[in-house]
Amino acid sequence: MDNDLREDLISDLPQSIIETILTKLPIRDAVRTCALSSKWRYKWTTITDLVFNDKCVSSCYDRPILENKLVSFITHFLFLHDGPIHKFALSTSFLQSSPDIDQWLLFLSRRGIRNLSIELGEGEWFRAPSCLFTCSKLTHLELVRCELDPPPKFKGFLCLKYLNLQQILMPPDDIEYLISSCPLLESLTLSYFDGLELALHAPNLKYLILEGEFMDICLENTPRLIAVSIAMYITDDIAEHFEQSSSCNFDKFLGGVPCLERLVGQIYFTKYLSIGIDSGSTPIKYHHLKIIELYQVNFEDLNEVLAVLRLIVSSPNLKELHIAGPSNTAAAVVGSDLGFWEKECPTDYMFDQLKTVKITEVSGTLHEMGFIKFLLEHAPVLKVMTITPSAYVTEGRLSMLVNLVRFRRASAQAEVIFVQEQP
Repeated sequence: MDNDLREDLISDLPQSIIETILTKLPIRDAVRTCALSSKWRYKWTTITDLVFNDKCVSSCYDRPILENKLVSFITHFLFLHDGPIHKFALSTSFLQSSPDIDQWLLFLSRRGIRNLSIELGEGEWFRAPSCLFTCSKLTHLELVRCELDPPPKFKGFLCLKYLNLQQILMPPDDIEYLISSCPLLESLTLSYFDGLELALHAPNLKYLILEGEFMDICLENTPRLIAVSIAMYITDDIAEHFEQSSSCNFDKFLGGVPCLERLVGQIYFTKYLSIGIDSGSTPIKYHHLKIIELYQVNFEDLNEVLAVLRLIVSSPNLKELHIAGPSNTAAAVVGSDLGFWEKECPTDYMFDQLKTVKITEVSGTLHEMGFIKFLLEHAPVLKVMTITPSAYVTEGRLSMLVNLVRFRRASAQAEVIFVQEQP
């Protein structure tokens, strides 16, 4: 055989390239490369990005055996590892909380860990050890079903840019302190929190995702936010709290986000915005806001309609708008206050950038149709408006279509698409 064909070109590649190759492999296969030759015996021990999951062990065993094998695999891997560890990700469906996790985190805290992600099996919780808060180089932290208790001397994660906390047990004051103690934080996700009153102080925050039962949300100290997604769930206690509130949630929530480019509000969000809203006040302008998506909008609540109108009229560069009504509306209901649209809609206002509108779960109520009519009459560059009626509405669809045809359009190029069937 030709000597050139027998030459081992891969083994002589620079270590950085070999490590890149090994990182692309499942970590179990990366370890198996030790059997290739003596040169490869310890190549895997310098991998800096470690991703552990259920595929690290064979699935042909019972759960207790699988758990023991995974714990043994990770422990053995870390024991033989040589050098810094930049990323450690653990996502498993069968591993329970154990002292081994504490030992792994202690080991990682001494290896310059930058990216840490831990999610145990469904219903499994773990308590983060105090050594987690000594990981001073963290830039990315993602924890699911975890109990956090920062030590008194904790001064924050000064390098952290991405924080994702889901189903976390932590005192509300500590949550706010944790966020405010991450001066470089750019992306924040808080999911499945109950009864939380949240006041954010994050001067560099750009991306925010909130989901849970929030009593209150204040974004006064988030001037660089460009994308927000909110899903709010309502309980009797929160509903009573809102009814007793005298402040304007619209101003409190959106008053400090002048750079916002995309806003997604789901479930109870527009109801939250409507609490305390005053039609006579003058809102700030959101000159950067280009995309708005609002779901579960109740067009029979005129305060909610007013909140939606204020938001879109305050967004002079709006390009895309998606509005969805309640998904369980069974029939069109005749609304009240027939002079609402003449009173609240500025007759001379034009959506000079609005090109795409999508309105779903339409049930044909008076104020839904008034909203559609307002958009068509004040969007001179509109290209497409898609209307999808609610699946619960059957008899009123023809009347809805007739009204749509009659509405005057400011844009000669506007195409109105009436979707008969749900996609």
